[in-house]
Amino acid sequence: MVMVVRGQRADELRDAHGTHSTSSHLTTAMSIDLTLDRIRILLSKFEKYTRPTIHVAGTNGKGSVCALLSSVFQACHPTPSVGRFNSPHLVDVTDSITINGKPISQSTFGAIYSEVKETNDRQRIGASNFEVLTVTALLIFERQQVDVVVCEVGMGGRLDATNVIPDEAIVASVITSIDLDHQAFLGSTVAAIAREKAGIIRRNKPVVVGQQKHAEVVGVVEEIAHSQGAFLTIAPCAKTRNWNEILDGARPPSFSLNPFSPPPPNPVSVEVLDSDPYDLLLPLHGEHQRNNLGVVVAVLKILSTISSVSRNPNNFLQAADASTMRRGIRECIWPGRLSFHTFKGLNANSPELPILADGAHNEAASQLLANYVSNLVQNPASENTERTTNLTFILALSHSPPKTPSSVIQPLLTVCDAFGTWRSRTRLSVRVAALRFTPPSGMPWVKSVPPSEIQKVVEDTAKASPDRKCTDYWTASDAEVDDARNDLAKALEWASQWSHDEDGRKLDHLVVIAGSLYLVADLYRLLDNHA
Repeated sequence: MVMVVRGQRADELRDAHGTHSTSSHLTTAMSIDLTLDRIRILLSKFEKYTRPTIHVAGTNGKGSVCALLSSVFQACHPTPSVGRFNSPHLVDVTDSITINGKPISQSTFGAIYSEVKETNDRQRIGASNFEVLTVTALLIFERQQVDVVVCEVGMGGRLDATNVIPDEAIVASVITSIDLDHQAFLGSTVAAIAREKAGIIRRNKPVVVGQQKHAEVVGVVEEIAHSQGAFLTIAPCAKTRNWNEILDGARPPSFSLNPFSPPPPNPVSVEVLDSDPYDLLLPLHGEHQRNNLGVVVAVLKILSTISSVSRNPNNFLQAADASTMRRGIRECIWPGRLSFHTFKGLNANSPELPILADGAHNEAASQLLANYVSNLVQNPASENTERTTNLTFILALSHSPPKTPSSVIQPLLTVCDAFGTWRSRTRLSVRVAALRFTPPSGMPWVKSVPPSEIQKVVEDTAKASPDRKCTDYWTASDAEVDDARNDLAKALEWASQWSHDEDGRKLDHLVVIAGSLYLVADLYRLLDNHA
């Protein structure tokens, strides 16, 4: 597949997904060769990949689905060996390749990555960084003889490097929510993007599709599944239910900013394939996670019945009963996706800041984040007292045309829309800090948007919609940085001044770090160093 993209750096796009061009300098037009040819050649130089694999594609939610599935597998008894490959990595490249929930060691990664890269270089195959990383992950799982692998697609599906996995190794394909993203590579419409992502469907294998906002997605997936003779299941959405102390245990405290208490897990019920409902506690926050959980339960139900998994001598998938599922779901941890943390500033007198970190990086994810924050901080309508909640966004964005900064920022600022109405007794005071993120290691094509550009979008949004006005800004230098943790610490210190009033009384204040998983990674590095 060859596409022409204008105004991109050829070297950045070439390294990202195996693109080729005649120049590595800034160009006005270039050809991008999206193909599996290089990685097929590279993978053929090593032992055959045979691990039973669940392959997960989608625009939003695929990482959460991978985390939930892996957690349930790890809760089975006897405990299987569970490999997981996610991209991009969060803090270090090794955390993209985990076995039993733990990142592989630097020594294991370094040895196999060097072996793959040396083969690629010596035989002049020309595989990209991500293709080399993908082969490294598959070799690690094969040599460790893991019982099952949960593999997240990098971008798209049909021509993504992970789609090199042999048909016979695929146990099931999974497609989560699909929306506009990476249009320069995947197509300008949701239907076109869906067609690329549905390219992971394998002949005569099951495929599970999550609930979709865009009706055309299901039609496209059905068409491709039919052409492949695949067994298609449309996953349900988990439904909320009341807390059951017999089943769920003692109920944790409700969400509070002052004093801070994070939201408890969400009690939900899932009905799939005419089975009895599964009553579960979902620790991942946000309404969209109910869709993701429905996908996970559907996958587990299907895997427990298909004959192709019987080759596993442990047959652990048969052990994923209701109690195992409850335990695995409840124990799931997925950092950087509506994750709550606290940070006490570098100064002795700095207050402890409640932080909500989320890697929302496209329009759909930003709107989900805004909806979640809006519902989170509003007072109940029955409460008579009014209050003011200080909300500080700390944002960094990646430069990824045709996606624009405004397409990510404007949905975030819709958080203001529900406040100031007669139904809300919460008054919201919004502030924005803009900065760059630390360039991720091994990914030189990833660039951050200049902070001044972020501030301009926020200001322009306020001019067009006065209800979305911000009361203050903090903007880092536009200069590129090798390590953004210092700027992030300064932004948090700036935000901390709104945690107390002039008389020293503690105020309701929530800091939201969003716009890019790379900024969330900076937060985790900062928290680790601070600890």
